[in-house]
Amino acid sequence: MIRLLAFCLTISLPVYANQPMQVQTVATDLDFPWSLAFLPDGRYLVTERTGQLVTLSPEGTFVSRSAVALPNLFVAAQGGLLDIKLAADFAQSGRLFLSYSCGNINANSTCLASAQLVDGELTAIRPLFHAKPDRRGAAHYGGRIALLPDQTLLLTLGDGFDYREQAQNKANHLGKIVRLTEDGAVPPDNPFAYEAGVAAEIFTLGHRNVQGIFYDEVSAQIYSHEHGPKGGDELNLITAGNNYGWPVATYGVDYTGARVSPFTEFAGMQAPLHVWTPSIAPAGMTLYRGELFPQWQGNIFVSALAGKALHRLALQNDKVVAEEVLLKELDSRIRDVRTGPDGAIYLLTDSAKGQLLRLTP
Repeated sequence: MIRLLAFCLTISLPVYANQPMQVQTVATDLDFPWSLAFLPDGRYLVTERTGQLVTLSPEGTFVSRSAVALPNLFVAAQGGLLDIKLAADFAQSGRLFLSYSCGNINANSTCLASAQLVDGELTAIRPLFHAKPDRRGAAHYGGRIALLPDQTLLLTLGDGFDYREQAQNKANHLGKIVRLTEDGAVPPDNPFAYEAGVAAEIFTLGHRNVQGIFYDEVSAQIYSHEHGPKGGDELNLITAGNNYGWPVATYGVDYTGARVSPFTEFAGMQAPLHVWTPSIAPAGMTLYRGELFPQWQGNIFVSALAGKALHRLALQNDKVVAEEVLLKELDSRIRDVRTGPDGAIYLLTDSAKGQLLRLTP
């Protein structure tokens, strides 16, 4: 059993953008936490990449921690239990969605399942989607979920690392964002739904490893970010049917220093809104619409793994006009960032002793 501490520590932070802030430790001793969801009664759900679902009380104390019985769950390197998203009718149905890596070291992929939460345990687990084809290795799964108001969802996928050219191949799911109904079917208005030889689930293509996506109800826009190689992390505005360039167009170079492509932009491919070089390794994302930080309304927050920080991006007319780097003093890899129902900003740190943190004025 793990021991979690409720608000065990409060740290005052430097003043950012004329905003004094403090960070509270809600819980600790989380095993590589990956994603966070807020239950209607104030409790928290946290996925641990190593395969467990943790339920925390509103005060952050341990309620339950149980292994998730997902079919063919594959835990290795970057793979394991990934995102969690409550269905829009969760309060009535108890239904939620989980993404995870599935298979084995020689043949694995990103999968999506639905389940019902009953007394902290997942029941009625139902596989919905298995990205094709399977691949070797244990890297670049994507795995973030965004719910859309038309009762469809988006699932982000990676290129499998060694298969980057496939991000331009419309016949498969590698390096794509897919759109599905909440039962895993293909929505009839998907951009390539009736195109011969094309994977009908595809919403967008040309991605490397998308680990952040957010649908903003106010603007009705979708934002995502993805890992570049050595440099070239991207923030993108997502539109159905668009090609986002990887690996034909990129601001990054390979880890060896070799050039991936001579092009940073290419005709017919969507240029990013913002690029990070050197890489910050973006992970979670939220677009702030809370009340505790009114001056940050509409700002995008991106958590960074390699960068060990939280990046605040101010947008104007779909352009990034300012960027501020927060929380470097924590010296922590930050896996996820969410806007809480209370207007606070919540973070998950990425380690075997991971923390749930709460950022407030």
